[in-house]
Amino acid sequence: MMERRTLIKSALGAALATTGTTRIAAAPAKAAAGPRTFVLVHGAWHGGWCWRDVATLLRAQGHIVHAPSLTGLADRSHLLATSLTLQTHIDDIVNLFRWEDIDDAVLVAHSYGGWPVSGAVEKIADKVRSIVFVDAFLPDNGQRVIDLNAPQFQQALKDAIARGEAGRPVPPVKAFGIKDPAKAAWVQAKMTPQPTGVATQPIALTGARDRIARKTYVRATGYAMPMFDSYLAHARQDPSWKTISLGASECGHDVMVDAPATLARILMSAA
Repeated sequence: MMERRTLIKSALGAALATTGTTRIAAAPAKAAAGPRTFVLVHGAWHGGWCWRDVATLLRAQGHIVHAPSLTGLADRSHLLATSLTLQTHIDDIVNLFRWEDIDDAVLVAHSYGGWPVSGAVEKIADKVRSIVFVDAFLPDNGQRVIDLNAPQFQQALKDAIARGEAGRPVPPVKAFGIKDPAKAAWVQAKMTPQPTGVATQPIALTGARDRIARKTYVRATGYAMPMFDSYLAHARQDPSWKTISLGASECGHDVMVDAPATLARILMSAA
């Protein structure tokens, strides 16, 4: 895996990166000229660790970065329990903002992270300057994780719930389409069971997410997920959203692992 110093050097000196719908400059956009605060929320089976390279790049530009692990996952996997719900993960984010005195933040969600981020914005919208959904769910009020799960994961989730298990088993890493075999092995070794209880609680939304002025949806088109395609199409019809498509040759679903330099540029532009 690329050394961090090499990653920083190559990313900061990169030429323009072109995506399917927009052109992202290697240097920070004017909107992020001063130090910004980024809160990076991971997806299912992952933890704050997956943002390591993106966080390194953002911090090298002088920004403040928080990449928490949600309760029951990664460095907090010892807290895995059947009592965990979606509200637990929403509270993780809300409490991070409260105790770290976070304000004017760029709030980023990857994959499942779109659920707790959408719920958290209901309480912390006044502390969020921009939201970025990276191949992430954009749930509607009343929906549940289990209702929108991809077919390849839905049965495993139902079976785990039926058995009364606290965690949904870790899938083979090939499901995420990570390009670099070394990075894929790293992700496989780090993943932990996803709390099953978060999948059955309906989310309560009043539209706070959509009232955030600066919104970006990033779609990794190489990852087959019709639901995400529908979110991208909807966002493209809404002038309040900026949309970015990343091709299959650039990354799989784990954009922060496959293409950290590209994603860091996108996040700085979104700030």
